[in-house]
Amino acid sequence: MVIERILIFLLALVGFSAIVGAKNIIKKVFGLNLLNSAIVLLYILEGSRIGEQAPILGEGVTNIVDPVPQALMLTAIVIGVCVTALALALAVRLYKATGSLEIDTISARLHSEQ
Repeated sequence: MVIERILIFLLALVGFSAIVGAKNIIKKVFGLNLLNSAIVLLYILEGSRIGEQAPILGEGVTNIVDPVPQALMLTAIVIGVCVTALALALAVRLYKATGSLEIDTISARLHSEQ
């Protein structure tokens, strides 16, 4: 269980460092996806520790898994896909307007027009 947490932490760290350190917009969007995936994996991992069986109540069923974290993570996945689509659409518009995906180049070109 400890190794999974370490791997999830490393995945989140790589995603966060890509968001903060990358100069390319596509790399930032990729980092945002990695961070989102790490959070989803963490919630699913911690939610699975609660029980062992599916939450279908019947005779003799005990120690069930709480379905609420799983439902919330499905929602988070859908929202993450929508945010990614919006970010990529904005990146395409920025590329068409400035001819680059590098933040420094985009900033310089937009400030030179003013």
